[in-house]
Amino acid sequence: MFNTIKTATLSALIALGTLAAIPATAQADSIYLGFGNNDDPRVGVYTGDDDGFYRERRRERDWRRSCSPERAVNKAERMGLRRARIVDINRRTVKVAGRQYGDRVVIVFANERGCPVIYR
Repeated sequence: MFNTIKTATLSALIALGTLAAIPATAQADSIYLGFGNNDDPRVGVYTGDDDGFYRERRRERDWRRSCSPERAVNKAERMGLRRARIVDINRRTVKVAGRQYGDRVVIVFANERGCPVIYR
């Protein structure tokens, strides 16, 4: 008799845990609880769509993470290139040309965070 009660109680606990987890995943898109951060001072509970606010912010952050032409020129100058200038900007690469030890040098940076060098 004790084993039957123990089995029924354990089954009920597992069922309640499963039922509690299901609505949390189904309602994740409709209720937002925000406390703000450094750039977004909004605080409160929001329902419905966020009107693309967070997607726009994420797009701005992603743009800052890419290799801008100014960053590529600065990095090339730190690498020893004199009179560094942009030669070509592509979706994936940024080419910087300049002079080093009297020779013409072209450095190709990836258009990613940190401007990694692809070719020198």
